[in-house]
Amino acid sequence: MAAQTEFPGQAAHSGPNAWPDANSPEFAEAFGAFILREKAIDELALQRSQRAALQSGERFDHVLTKLGLVSEVDLCGHLGKFLGIPQLETGEIPMEPPLRAEIPEKFIHANRLLPLAVDERRLRLAVTDPLDLEPVQALSYSTGYEIELRLATPAQFDKAWSSLYGAKQDGVSLVDNDARANDASEFDLQRLRDIANEAPVVRRVNQIIGDAIEARASDIHIEPSLEAVQVRYRIDGALRTAETLPPGLKAAIASRIKIMARLDIAERRLPQDGRIKLAIRGVDIDFRVSTLPTAHGESIVLRILDRSQIALDFDKLGFEPQTTEQLRKVMRNPNGIVLVTGPTGSGKTTTLYTALKELTTPDVKVFTVEDPIEYQLAGVNQVQVQPGIGLDFPNTLRAILRQDPDVIMIGEIRDAETAKIAIQASLTGHLVFSTLHTNSAAASITRLIDMGVENYLIASTVKAVLAQRLVRRLCQCAGPLETRAQVRAQFAGEPFAKGPDRLSSPRGCPHCRNLGYTGRSTIAELLIMNDRMQRLVCESAPDAQLEAAAREAGMTTMYQCGMTKAWRGETTIEEVARVTRMD
Repeated sequence: MAAQTEFPGQAAHSGPNAWPDANSPEFAEAFGAFILREKAIDELALQRSQRAALQSGERFDHVLTKLGLVSEVDLCGHLGKFLGIPQLETGEIPMEPPLRAEIPEKFIHANRLLPLAVDERRLRLAVTDPLDLEPVQALSYSTGYEIELRLATPAQFDKAWSSLYGAKQDGVSLVDNDARANDASEFDLQRLRDIANEAPVVRRVNQIIGDAIEARASDIHIEPSLEAVQVRYRIDGALRTAETLPPGLKAAIASRIKIMARLDIAERRLPQDGRIKLAIRGVDIDFRVSTLPTAHGESIVLRILDRSQIALDFDKLGFEPQTTEQLRKVMRNPNGIVLVTGPTGSGKTTTLYTALKELTTPDVKVFTVEDPIEYQLAGVNQVQVQPGIGLDFPNTLRAILRQDPDVIMIGEIRDAETAKIAIQASLTGHLVFSTLHTNSAAASITRLIDMGVENYLIASTVKAVLAQRLVRRLCQCAGPLETRAQVRAQFAGEPFAKGPDRLSSPRGCPHCRNLGYTGRSTIAELLIMNDRMQRLVCESAPDAQLEAAAREAGMTTMYQCGMTKAWRGETTIEEVARVTRMD
């Protein structure tokens, strides 16, 4: 007779017979109350999901992910806490699967079980569905082992399964498959398509994407070289190598991603852009795909546009209360131009979307013209430019002005014609938001002058310029900075160095993947166009003079904003120096 299956840490349930029925209303009520206390969802979302589960007959936890209310990763964490089952740690995944001869691989894969280790008569087992007890009990009965559970996310299981059991599937090597794709002629479309749709290639690409979502990456970089194909993820603004693949994979992976993005798989000589929309781990995620021919194959970058990770709220984005108050005051202007500036990936579009979200009311008509549309906003008329058919920024703006808008957002002012139409729109009673690629708020004025816009028009229409960067937030594992006393002495007298400091340095833990940082926060400087600034603009004053005047009027620079966050222990001095280029 097999030993009783044990569920470690679950004081509320003495064993499988007392385990909650996942399909019961009692489970939906108990687990719903738990995640409500955990602030994973709000009261309205809870009622909606419980009602949907009752009407459909589906399990409550499955409904949560299908409705996109809770991601599969977060659901795994909450279920683990609720049931008292420890989460699977990366270090627990074995190099070789235990009991390989005793446990059929088909049974393991079909039931999403992963044997981890055997200790005397106890088998440690990772599961993705802790409420499905039948396969666990069957395994305990057939092997005679007591079962000690670990809870794995779907991405953890897929990655572990691939490394332990899936190196070779259907008797065909991945490298062999993809080498055939590498040799395929650009005119041999069917051959490329067939190889890219084979199961091993599909699994490999899905694993790359799934791991990136699990790591909360913002971009996936697939970079071919002579010796290998490097896969890197951009996490919190920093690139990290995820894995290195054999060079024979490059053509098949490129072809697979192109098929997903509806691109021309035979075209390897020109750059291409496309989009992918996938439901991953219970969340709808968009990907912006860019391909670029290089000496050793096509470099591919997938920008991950995960709406569930974007908080359109100035406070949550990290803006200081004073900056938010001043920006909202500017947003109340009936007309004029508000510019947001910074390099690529500094959060400009997210800031503009946050502003539009606050301005969008039933009595305000809002239009955007973007390339591309990154996130769809409720109540906003968003237009995607298509230069190939003549629908560029200037032509789109002219059409929008005939639609009687109140607020217009231009994705980017790229040329003199777009800038002049934006200024014309502001002069005719519209509030215009847009972005520029400059290094500081003051430099934006000079950039517009260089485009050919008259000084007096800039002075009379531009109401404010917000320059911003993103700094990485320290993880909760951060510790006190060892050189705190020296740093305090070095910056004594600076505006940001008032009051007690909480200067910290990164440590690293499983939560932050041993990086020391998790998430990012905005540092910004807001230049308000007052009377003195208008005179200086009309006189073509240099950037340094414009910035000095703005600081005298009360502007806090990005560096000072960042150092304030470092002083509070939210980030590090090194991180502020990195993004503001200050030594």
